[in-house]
Amino acid sequence: MIRMDGLTKYYGRKPALIDVTLRIPPGVVFGYLGPNGAGKTTTIRILVGLMRPTRGSAWVQGSDTVREREAAQRCIGYLPGQFVAYQDLTAQQYLEYLANLRGDVDPAVRDALVKRLDLDPTVRIGAMSHGNRQKVGIVQAFMSEPDLLVLDEPTQGLDPLVQREFLAMVREARDAGRTVFLSSHVLSEVQAVADTVAMLREGRVIAEHSVAELTTRARHRIDLTFAGEPPDLSTLRRIEGVRRVEQNTVAVHIDVDGSTAELLKAVAPYDVVDIASHEPDLEEVFLTYYGQE
Repeated sequence: MIRMDGLTKYYGRKPALIDVTLRIPPGVVFGYLGPNGAGKTTTIRILVGLMRPTRGSAWVQGSDTVREREAAQRCIGYLPGQFVAYQDLTAQQYLEYLANLRGDVDPAVRDALVKRLDLDPTVRIGAMSHGNRQKVGIVQAFMSEPDLLVLDEPTQGLDPLVQREFLAMVREARDAGRTVFLSSHVLSEVQAVADTVAMLREGRVIAEHSVAELTTRARHRIDLTFAGEPPDLSTLRRIEGVRRVEQNTVAVHIDVDGSTAELLKAVAPYDVVDIASHEPDLEEVFLTYYGQE
């Protein structure tokens, strides 16, 4: 569905993207992560045909986003990170205007999305709260049922109930065989829906993995409680993958990178009465790549 080859963009002499190469198949949710200034929005603007790369190429469903921009854009529903709409139109007028421009929007689909997000279509966009304007942006991206949804920070300003409904919409799009390219700072929402994530730093993709693989590789925190004397802590520290061992009056606390199999084998001969495992989330994985700062 998406192909990027050596995608590079300079603003003057400053690089925003450097040799980004990705392959994204149909029917997946692809999370695109990185701190502010990493190049996420630049990637998206090139992908949707709003910006030319300095070098390299991007294709959407086989269409080059520069030379065949119109064909590529026909496949895309796009929600920009800073969504702006005509302030003097009501949501209904604005959505009808965009539907007439595209020419392939089923009014029943559009109206169902409006109802699902609890959006009042009679209110003028300029009088709406930020959250309701964001709902308008979500509806216009989804209403043509595009093969590719490109969503840049889609849940900013939404209340938790609407966020949950939005994530359900993303899953349904994937289950229908459509592709979702999701850029977000809310790591928990990416983890909730993404199949694969790429991490961007200073314009370069530094990692690309399935979410399951990332969380498997990440650091696990394990608390072990023993009925009797625990094993020698120095012995535990020598086990492959163990990064930290601490003991208090109740339990031994251990951080392990990757698999915990060797650790569990080592403590099996001792009288372990309780094991509490704190599974890593995507935010912890993110921090292992970018550092606490």
